[in-house]
Amino acid sequence: MEQTASWAQRALALLVDWIVSSLIVIGVIGPAGWNENAASGLYVLGVFVLESTLLTALLGGSFGKLLVRLRVVRVDGSGRPVDLLHCLLRQVMVALVIPPLVYRPDGRGLHDMAAGSATATLASLQGRK
Repeated sequence: MEQTASWAQRALALLVDWIVSSLIVIGVIGPAGWNENAASGLYVLGVFVLESTLLTALLGGSFGKLLVRLRVVRVDGSGRPVDLLHCLLRQVMVALVIPPLVYRPDGRGLHDMAAGSATATLASLQGRK
């Protein structure tokens, strides 16, 4: 199996995704709406789940993961991308916070186990070719 990403890499990718999601919400509802709207955080969470689901299904990772050079891959070794439904399941579980914190020794959290995926470094994926 590929080398799974470190917690530092995952945290950096999540931080980038959260900042980008926040900026998108601010761009849509404006800075005043951001400060006055109690649901701003839920909007950011929704954008995060949507962005990370679509980009993971299409490109192999969210904006943050792509920037940090991580990829979400199937653990079955098929080389096929994770399908949209499994990406959505994975991201909803990430949004629940607890599943990523409960993980196996190989670094795969409950969200990855449920989706049949793993977060691998791009270097490890290129090294197996």
